[in-house]
Amino acid sequence: MRYGYWLPVFGGWLRNVEDEGMEASWNYVKHLAQRSEELGYDLTLIAELFLNDIKGIDAPSLDAWSTAAALAAVTERLELMVAVRPTFHQPAILAKQAASIDRISNGRLSLNVVSSWWKDEARRYGVRFDEHDDRYARTDEWLRVVDGAWHEPVFSHHGAYYDVSETILEPKPVRRPRPTIYAGGESEAAKTLIASRCDAYVMHGDPPERIAPKIADMRRRREETGLAPMEYGMAAYVIVRDTEAEAQRELARITNVAAGSPGYHNYQDWISNTQLDQRVSLEDYSVSNRGLRAGLVGTPEQVADRVHELEDAGVGLLLLQCSPQLEEMERFSETVIRPLSVAGVA
Repeated sequence: MRYGYWLPVFGGWLRNVEDEGMEASWNYVKHLAQRSEELGYDLTLIAELFLNDIKGIDAPSLDAWSTAAALAAVTERLELMVAVRPTFHQPAILAKQAASIDRISNGRLSLNVVSSWWKDEARRYGVRFDEHDDRYARTDEWLRVVDGAWHEPVFSHHGAYYDVSETILEPKPVRRPRPTIYAGGESEAAKTLIASRCDAYVMHGDPPERIAPKIADMRRRREETGLAPMEYGMAAYVIVRDTEAEAQRELARITNVAAGSPGYHNYQDWISNTQLDQRVSLEDYSVSNRGLRAGLVGTPEQVADRVHELEDAGVGLLLLQCSPQLEEMERFSETVIRPLSVAGVA
């Protein structure tokens, strides 16, 4: 199992707690990233939103790409998975920027391609917001341009969404055959695209019995393309405590999101503009990405057992959220990652 975490670019993950002690600042994320390498974490996911959907749209948040470039220069082994939304980035220009960050990090950059969901954010930033399947059609073409610019000495493409002629991109990325491209989605359009164009599939949190058939389905789709096997990652929110009762008290504390909380209207926007394969409750939304459904809540032994079950289901990467991020990552590393490593099961 590889262990990753969401970089807290929004100043926290809880929609009902105003101050989680993890401010949206360069100093905080720099310290967190450097410390995470010492703790044994493999990857950080740097989300991209121009507005803060956790603490409210007027709250501070960090830009994903400038933050990633800065982190590339101050870390040594951490993979930097940067979210990118094709509707907000011209593909040839993004390919150039990504190749530069890949070079700065000596091949540690990867992309998390997201086909957008927040219609109001797009409006506020003057960006066209396509309908669901149109967004995936755009993403397909966008990926073709990015990949072509990374690989070809001179690249041209003339399509429905993008038109580039004789693009030259040098130097190419260090990582071969290319920076890893992760993507997630539960609609038919998303799964078809990911199986044919991406390298890894990332999922919302779910228990092992729901994750296993999803991975089996994507493996089948991938085999039909004739491409190399994909990696499978999953979002998860972690609460580790000495006793199960303590863990359940913390769970109750963080899930009482009310209709008047800062992120509630964004919750409605997200539900309206995504096609999920199951209903998402307001409790699920309290920590985003259905992270609590992963079941990483309990004693160190209970959480370790769950990690093992998820690994057996096919998950190879956990993308963790916790609060406060640094303190809880320290706890998870000490009580779960290290014991599993010593036992030889992670």
